[in-house]
Amino acid sequence: MSTYAIGDIQGCHEELQALLEKIQFDRNKDRLWLTGDLVNRGNYSLEVLRFVKSLGDSAQTVLGNHDIHLLGLAYGYGQHLPEHDLIPILEAPDREVLLDWLRCQPLLLEHKALGYMMIHAGFPPQWDTDTARRCAEEVESVLRGDNCTALLRQLYDDQPDCWDEALKSYERYRFIINCLTRIRVCDKNGHLNLHYKDTLDKRPPDSFAWFNHPQRQSKGQKIIFGHWAALEGMVDEPNIFAIDTGCCWGRELTAMRLEDQQRFSVPSQTNVFSRAASI
Repeated sequence: MSTYAIGDIQGCHEELQALLEKIQFDRNKDRLWLTGDLVNRGNYSLEVLRFVKSLGDSAQTVLGNHDIHLLGLAYGYGQHLPEHDLIPILEAPDREVLLDWLRCQPLLLEHKALGYMMIHAGFPPQWDTDTARRCAEEVESVLRGDNCTALLRQLYDDQPDCWDEALKSYERYRFIINCLTRIRVCDKNGHLNLHYKDTLDKRPPDSFAWFNHPQRQSKGQKIIFGHWAALEGMVDEPNIFAIDTGCCWGRELTAMRLEDQQRFSVPSQTNVFSRAASI
């Protein structure tokens, strides 16, 4: 049995099938770990969502910012264009089943036997792994509960931008979600810059990639993440594994086998540039 972590799929259904064929995935014995952003930008978000759900216990995904954006749209928050590629999900006959399944997915996964954690984006420097675990569980319980819509209504904001254990209610939840699904860089004091998307060498002065921050409390933990396609999967930091290789931007879809860290990739079949909004 092998466990394969796969980077952001974002509606690239054909490439996902090609990658599973390449790794000879057997749903009866192998397991998939998905970094989130199952949907948006690629042309087959509905097909990806249905397929991953159909795998049952053979696949686990964390939530990405585009997945949460989909939930926000479904519950009446956020904006989208008429030709938006999420429309097929919002108009599907099984939309409620798919959306209920999606909102019950975690923000953080752990493989305790192999020592990995996986999130979509990253951690602020102040969080150790116990804090990250606890914070993820706080938000997961709200997303899965009756207050889900109230939480989604409060998501579209970049504040607060720095961790404080005293944060409460929706400000706390918003910060947690912004870290786990949106963070790329922050300043020396841990203030988030949620709009930077470019390569490491072009980051703003006096800022750090979240995984390179000198005060990062999660050092030593093996962490898998997606979200930052501009990295192209290349990170020179011990125990940090970036696996979003920009399939929806015309590059590749990548899997990493957790047991030996071997990587497998297939080329993108299309180059889709999305105008979609996201949190």
